[in-house]
Amino acid sequence: MPSLKDIRKRISSVRNTQQITKAMKAVAAAKLRRAHDAAVEARPYAEKMRELLSNLSARVSEESHPLLIEREEKRVDVLLVTADRGLCGAYNSNVIRLADNFRVDRGEQEVTFRFVGRKGSEYFRRRGVAAMDDGPVTWHASPDELASVAAGRLIGRFLNGESDAAYIVYSQFRSALSQVPAAARIIPVAPPQVDEEQHLTEYLLEPSIGDLLSNLLPKNVEVQVYQALLEATAGEHGARMTAMESATNNASDLISALTLQMNRARQAAITKELLEVVSTAEALG
Repeated sequence: MPSLKDIRKRISSVRNTQQITKAMKAVAAAKLRRAHDAAVEARPYAEKMRELLSNLSARVSEESHPLLIEREEKRVDVLLVTADRGLCGAYNSNVIRLADNFRVDRGEQEVTFRFVGRKGSEYFRRRGVAAMDDGPVTWHASPDELASVAAGRLIGRFLNGESDAAYIVYSQFRSALSQVPAAARIIPVAPPQVDEEQHLTEYLLEPSIGDLLSNLLPKNVEVQVYQALLEATAGEHGARMTAMESATNNASDLISALTLQMNRARQAAITKELLEVVSTAEALG
């Protein structure tokens, strides 16, 4: 059985850890509020942009713009969004697992990764998975800057024939308790599936559809990446807040158990001393 001194030291250590986790929870909660507001406010714009481009692309041929051309997917780029740090539960592992399964399911296709977040980069590079050498890995810049750089690189590779499609794997934010890993194709832009009974939205356009596509298609890719980064940021803070709350509660339970163990050990020590005193008195009497 551990001594009283050892138990007291462990209680002190757990209490210090509890203070850290409680502080981390408060910080994550404050960041979550801002990240949640940013992600929610950007959703309507990203959705409308996606809807507009899908309807426009359905009215023209694939040859109207290179980003509309469907090719057999032999070479695929994947933008993987993870966090730079851990202590956020299964947030990183869930997204990485989805990306790894995506790569395995592609079979003989050549899959090249681009990373935002150190955790995903470290996981795949340790396993020798092909990755683009340039570009940001850590969240050292704002989401709009990261989205601009990443989208530009993916578009450039597609237009140069280095890839046949580009996907993004990230964590969709639903609540502080729920972050859902998701994979979505962002290049080429797919037209909507329209039934015979459905009708496409009519637009009065100025300038022409072709001119609009040339300006809006690259911007659409950037917007979709930007929205995914906002969702991932909110998901990371939500996951970290939940994980730190759980760690704080577990620390409280452990402190209670150790305190009970300490009291029992102290009571046993007192009982032992009393028995020794009584035994000594009887021996002298």
